[in-house]
Amino acid sequence: MKLAFLFHPVKDLQESQKYYEGLGMTEAWREGNQVLGLTMPESEVQLMIEEDEHDLGPGGVFLVDSVDHFYEENETRLNFIKMPCSIPPGRYAIYKDETGNPIRIIDFTNKD
Repeated sequence: MKLAFLFHPVKDLQESQKYYEGLGMTEAWREGNQVLGLTMPESEVQLMIEEDEHDLGPGGVFLVDSVDHFYEENETRLNFIKMPCSIPPGRYAIYKDETGNPIRIIDFTNKD
């Protein structure tokens, strides 16, 4: 498991992009008008901002080899609140840690 993104839900993607770019970040990738990845100076970890999941709050997005395999190995041990699902780059799921923080996992299995 490797930290790939810091996730921040935002109300307005365009306004938030301007704000973060004002802090020296640059656009790395985009998924439509709802999700944006930003590179941060001197960091391999990117900031992912999205107009979704406001109720869960910010947190890390961790890269795993296979979301489905991770889920199968941990489904009875961890509190999954979003079952594995397909997203453009691969698969995605969310579970909560012991104190209720969301832990997002992703894989990049869809490499078209």
